[in-house]
Amino acid sequence: MLYFGGISLALALSILSSPSLALKEGECEVCVTFFGKFYQSLKDKDVQFTPAEIEKELLKTCKDAKGKENRLCYYIGATVDAATKIINEVSKPLSSHVPVEKICEKLKKKDGQICDLRYDKQVDLSTVDLKKLKVKDLKKILEEWGESCKGCAEKSDFIRRINELMPQYAPSAASARTDL
Repeated sequence: MLYFGGISLALALSILSSPSLALKEGECEVCVTFFGKFYQSLKDKDVQFTPAEIEKELLKTCKDAKGKENRLCYYIGATVDAATKIINEVSKPLSSHVPVEKICEKLKKKDGQICDLRYDKQVDLSTVDLKKLKVKDLKKILEEWGESCKGCAEKSDFIRRINELMPQYAPSAASARTDL
């Protein structure tokens, strides 16, 4: 009897000491957001929820993904240059309408990098002083817009280019700025 008590105590301690696999608030931010939008787009397009159809749509979506979302696609093998392929870890559960949080938990077990992805902080262009930003941040703004600054050598060149393009890409910020 004492033997079984010891086993049950050891089992209870091992369960309590094992790390929780449930996602914490804000964890797997890119994964949850990306697959949430992806799942909604599948429903909006009335796509048939089969693993093959979901994989096909995922590959299409990942082809246009940029930044952190592209990195997520790379990690699951949905890009051309990816080394591994665990797309089925997404397509099969999605075909059964498993919540995206659960899918991301499962992906976290396969590759911890997936949950390390975080979105970059967005710069409020209507209030930020562009002169105080680093050139790296100015380049990132242009990159998000799909633009570049050919021939830019100085910080002032990047600022001038952003100010030129702001009415096109961020019209509300451009109208709110008083320094233009």
